[in-house]
Amino acid sequence: MTQGTPEIRASAQLLARYREADSARGVLELVITAVPLCVIWALIWAALDHGYWFALLLEVPAAGLLVRLFMIQHDCGHGSFFRGRVANDWVGRAIGVMTLTPYDYWRQNHARHHANSGNLDHRGSGDIDTLTVREFRDQSRWRRMLYRLYRHPIVMFGVGPTYLFILKHRLPVGLMRGGWKPWLSTMGTNVAIAILVAAMIWLVGYGPFLLVHLPIVVLAASIGVWLFYVQHQFEHTYWSHDETWNFHDAALHGSSHYQLPAVLRWFTANIGVHHIHHLSSRIPCYRLPDVLRDHPQLAGVGRITLLQSLRTVRLTLWDEERLQLVSFGEAALTSTASPTAVASRRGR
Repeated sequence: MTQGTPEIRASAQLLARYREADSARGVLELVITAVPLCVIWALIWAALDHGYWFALLLEVPAAGLLVRLFMIQHDCGHGSFFRGRVANDWVGRAIGVMTLTPYDYWRQNHARHHANSGNLDHRGSGDIDTLTVREFRDQSRWRRMLYRLYRHPIVMFGVGPTYLFILKHRLPVGLMRGGWKPWLSTMGTNVAIAILVAAMIWLVGYGPFLLVHLPIVVLAASIGVWLFYVQHQFEHTYWSHDETWNFHDAALHGSSHYQLPAVLRWFTANIGVHHIHHLSSRIPCYRLPDVLRDHPQLAGVGRITLLQSLRTVRLTLWDEERLQLVSFGEAALTSTASPTAVASRRGR
C-alpha cells in the first residue's frame, strides 16, 4: 500500500458530489452528436457525385462524431449518462449498433478493466496487452516477434482497431463460456447491425454505402484505440502485482490526463480526463471539466499533451526495476548493461 493512498481516497470521496447525472443534459449531448452525424453522412453521400476526394474531407468530422457516440455509450455502461438505469442501458444498446459494439458484453469486459487496471496479475480484460521486460526476455523468439508485431503502430492503430470493431466484436470473445447473456448481447447487436446495414444499402446502394460508411468506421476505430492506448500507456503509468496493487493509486496514477485542444475535447467527450474517470467512474463526461475547475491540483496528475502523446508509441514493455514503460531498445540496453550502470541510471 503506497503512502499516497489515504490522500487519493480522500480525493475520491470529494468527487462524489459530481456523480449526479442530468438527464436533460444527457439528451442534449446525445442530440447534438447523433443529428450532426446523420447530416454529415447524408452530405458525404450527396458529395459522391462531385468526386470522392471531396467527400473524404467530410469523413473526418463524421468519424469524430462516431467516436463521441461511443463515449456516450461508454458513460451509459457506467450508468452515469442518464439518471435511470433503463435509459442508460437502452440508449447504450442502440448506440452499440452504430458503433458495432455489443453493449452488455462490452460493459462486462470494461467493468473488469476498471476493477483490475494496472494489476500485473490480472491483465487481459479490456486493456492493451503489456509484457514486462523480464516476461519478454523469457519468451521464445517466435512469441517475441509476435509481440513486436502486435505493438507495431500499423497493427496497433491500423489493422487492429478495424479487426476489433468489425470482426472481433461479432462474438463474445473472452466470455464465450459466460452463459447466455454475452451471447444474447452480441448476437442481438449483430442482428440489429444487419438490419440497419440492409436498410441503408436498400436506400443508397451497396457501393455508396461502403464508400461512405467504411472509412468512417475504420477512422473512428483507430481514434478510439489511440485514445484508450494513450490513457494507460505512458511512461510513468502504474503497474503493480497483487500484493502492492490498490485501486485508488492505480486509478489516479495509472490513467493519464490527456490534455487536448478544446475542439478535440468535445469530440472525445472529455474522456482525456481519464484519471478522474477511473477514480470515480460514475461522473458523467459532461461534468469532468467541473472537477478540474474546482480541483486544479488534479489537472497536473498524469498530464500528457497532444505532442507528448506521440512519443508514447515507442513504449512497449513495463520495466519492474525502474517502474516505467520503456521501449524495446531501452529494454535491450538494460539487459546488456552492467549492474553498476543500471544502478547509476536509476539514481539520476
